Amino acid sequence: MASVIMVYSTTDGHTRKICERLRDVIERQEHEVTLAELKPGSDIDLGPYERVVIGASIRYGKHRPEVAEFVEQNVETLQSRPSAFFSVNAVARKPEKRDPDTNPYVSKFLKSISWKPSVIGIFAGKIDYPKYKFVDKTMIRFIMWMTKGPTDPNGVFEFTDWDAVNAFGTKIGSLQ
Repeated sequence: MASVIMVYSTTDGHTRKICERLRDVIERQEHEVTLAELKPGSDIDLGPYERVVIGASIRYGKHRPEVAEFVEQNVETLQSRPSAFFSVNAVARKPEKRDPDTNPYVSKFLKSISWKPSVIGIFAGKIDYPKYKFVDKTMIRFIMWMTKGPTDPNGVFEFTDWDAVNAFGTKIGSLQ
């Protein structure tokens, strides 16, 4: 049994939902999992954990700045044990954009940090137009229109491949 910490940054809560599913999968492999939300000023100690997972959502093409800051502050710890990173973004709704080499946002992020995770996952997220404020709704609809995605302002669209999330959780559980 290993102790696993899953540090996550979420914009609208969907990344946490993915973390909860991952926790369930990893716990079924008889590991202990702690979830910790990364917010500006968070004080999260990775020291007591044998494995580390960092998950982050993307909004307007970028992960929140505190994600890269946290990685750089903890890079020695991250490099010293099995670790994983996953990103949640709408561009991953297209199957060809679910790989670190083909997802432009994840590729750019990974090149900008010192950490090299053992395992990387990319999951399509969720668009919940009714939940967004006017500016976000308008911007996201415009982006979706440009990329041939859904634009119904009353629609909620979940693109997450839960089988892929389950498979990623199994990989994390078997990290050495």
